[in-house]
Amino acid sequence: MDKSLCAMSRLAGVLSALLIALCSTGTANAVPSYARQTGVACQGCHTVFPELTPFGRSFKLNAYTIDNLPQVQGITSSKEYELLLNQVPPLSFMFQTSYTRTKQAVPDSEIAGANGQNGQVLFPQQASLFYAGRIAPNLGAFVQLTYDSQSGAIGLDNTELRYAKQVSSVPEGLTYGFTMNNNPTVQDVWNSTPVWQTPFDQRTSAAPVPGAATQIDGVLSGRGVAGLTAYLWWRNSIYAELGLYRSSPQGFTPTGTTVQNGNAGPLDSTAGGVISGYAPYWRIAYERQWDRNSWSIGAYGIQTKITPADQPVDASFDRFRDVAFDSQYQFIGDEDIFSAQATYIKERQSLDATFALGASANPTNDLKTLRVGGSY
Repeated sequence: MDKSLCAMSRLAGVLSALLIALCSTGTANAVPSYARQTGVACQGCHTVFPELTPFGRSFKLNAYTIDNLPQVQGITSSKEYELLLNQVPPLSFMFQTSYTRTKQAVPDSEIAGANGQNGQVLFPQQASLFYAGRIAPNLGAFVQLTYDSQSGAIGLDNTELRYAKQVSSVPEGLTYGFTMNNNPTVQDVWNSTPVWQTPFDQRTSAAPVPGAATQIDGVLSGRGVAGLTAYLWWRNSIYAELGLYRSSPQGFTPTGTTVQNGNAGPLDSTAGGVISGYAPYWRIAYERQWDRNSWSIGAYGIQTKITPADQPVDASFDRFRDVAFDSQYQFIGDEDIFSAQATYIKERQSLDATFALGASANPTNDLKTLRVGGSY
């Protein structure tokens, strides 16, 4: 590598680091909107982005509604809020760029013996507009519109709408809520589950990625899903959640129709990877907090029936059962912060439809994922 290339690589690395520091890069739910609304500095809710502190977890579980700003208010005769709006719109912006270089150049996709470009600059790699904060009493949102350099399009990224309410009559506190979202575990408050794993996945779309992943670890969100779940949070310790997901691909137009017709369905054999019926999702967790420490242990999973590509929906399907265990530990001191997370996912695949079509070597498969992370 010549000196000019070395210098350019170092410069690109420095610029990337600065942008990470300034913009909280990655698809993270740490945005200035929340700090403005609560009047609490970012480290009140986060250790490192997007990892949540106990207060940050409580803020999310209560539908992002804690505030310390002047509000536009409407109060009923029974002294309940019928209107509660932030005077400052809860908008934020993120810009992420990257420079990716691999040890060896990736082979050219068409010409044998040739290599593709090594040293890819993405500007932007991603740019996002966020609406993040309270919408109304007991109702909040985290909505992310993202420009993706890979597709060159703007689309809805990790998003959830959440309703939550505290039951004051229950001793030691009970919160119940509902969340509508587009990615299993995006609603989770522990950073040991796939969407908000820590250390956060900063790999760029210019770098090679693993060839296989479980349904709950990004496959379903890549196809497009929508889910509605209900949860309970008792004594700041015990968490339980149950819900259903259904296919909701964006930009899909069945073959034989025209985009001008605005036809977004129904899903048919031209879609591929469609959930047959509904996919049940479940989550349980226990958290203990003492002094400056917190520790959680839990389990989660989803069961899906997927129709293979080019097959009529519901005519035949493959079954996927994902079961996962996770744990997280945090120490938050005045000068030192330490955290560690781990998750283990096991997916059982029964490929009845795919195997019958001759598109799978095995009728059943197991796929296991172990991920361990930590930060100081």
